[in-house]
Amino acid sequence: MANQITFYTHPQSRGCIVRWMLEELGVSYKTNVLEYGEPLKAPDYLALNPMGKVPSLVHDQRVVTEAAAICVYLAHVFPDTGLSPQDDDERARYYRWMFFSAGPMESVVVNKTIFGEQAAEDKQQIQGYGNYQLVLNALSEAIMSYPYIAGDRFTAADVYIGTQLMWRVAIWDYRKA
Repeated sequence: MANQITFYTHPQSRGCIVRWMLEELGVSYKTNVLEYGEPLKAPDYLALNPMGKVPSLVHDQRVVTEAAAICVYLAHVFPDTGLSPQDDDERARYYRWMFFSAGPMESVVVNKTIFGEQAAEDKQQIQGYGNYQLVLNALSEAIMSYPYIAGDRFTAADVYIGTQLMWRVAIWDYRKA
């Protein structure tokens, strides 16, 4: 069956990003919810994702892992949804902020959540993000510059970065409780 999509996830994973993306696309898909532990280490799943983590997506026998890559892929293969960039200016902002969120933004928040402090100033260039304030300033400027992260309309980058922001707020709220 053409355009068959199978989505592998767990409710408490970055799979929520992909689920939102799939819902924005309005396409049908099959969901396989995997428990953490042995199901993610089973040989048949490791053949899809050797890291044994979710989310993973299979579309027409093509395997895509990593939430940001899945969002970019889906926006590209379903162009009629309008979730992919439409011109080179928008494409530049789209890629920049999609991968900023998947790289520096996620790294700084995870490190801050786990370790609670940032590296000494002389060690910050080793980290791909510098420090928390640099990331926050860059993101704040981007959010204030356009109605949406990549320009004047909603794209897959908004799905990705929006979910990342919601997750960060939830993590910080949880830690404060």
